[in-house]
Amino acid sequence: MAKEPQTPLDDELNRHEHEADGAEQAAEKAAEERLLEGELEGLINDEEPLDGSLDNPEAEMLAAKVDELEQSLAEAKDQALRAAAEAQNVRRRAEQEADKARKFALEKFVKELLPVVDSLEKALENMEEGASDVHREGVSMTLRMQLDALNKFGVESIEPHGEPFDPQMHEAMAMVPNPELDPNTVMDVMQKGYLLNGRLVRPAMVIVSQKAN
Repeated sequence: MAKEPQTPLDDELNRHEHEADGAEQAAEKAAEERLLEGELEGLINDEEPLDGSLDNPEAEMLAAKVDELEQSLAEAKDQALRAAAEAQNVRRRAEQEADKARKFALEKFVKELLPVVDSLEKALENMEEGASDVHREGVSMTLRMQLDALNKFGVESIEPHGEPFDPQMHEAMAMVPNPELDPNTVMDVMQKGYLLNGRLVRPAMVIVSQKAN
């Protein structure tokens, strides 16, 4: 059957149908967009209660408990560090005391030996011209051995002749005017002093000069 020719009226009807189809598609697309926007808003609104969940008393209690535990842990660490530092200080002090005890344990013994050294020195000084060389050499050797033994244990003598008077190391037995020396100068040493590992065992007995009148 042959297709009838299109009339202007048919063309107008077809145009209106196309426009209606386009309007219907546009309406459907707009509806889809509104539906999608609604779903997104719903999701956003669904997330809001999550923010409000922070106001949950149980969650706040747990957060406070965590803060309390962290503070307790920090305090425990601080106490442990303090205890370790104190233990180290105690150990250091103990080592110092032990070292001091080793150094100065011989102090009393040294004090007992010093008069022997003094006697040997005096004997050597006061030997008469008639003393034999063998006798003199024997006393000198004994004195030298005695001093060497003391030196091995940290004993050293103080002989401040010509030095300024030091009240911490010297004991002034007399003050003598002397215009040739500055005041408070050691003129003569009556008895040598001694140190044990740097600590005074016996002060030197000295005569000190003073300004001449």
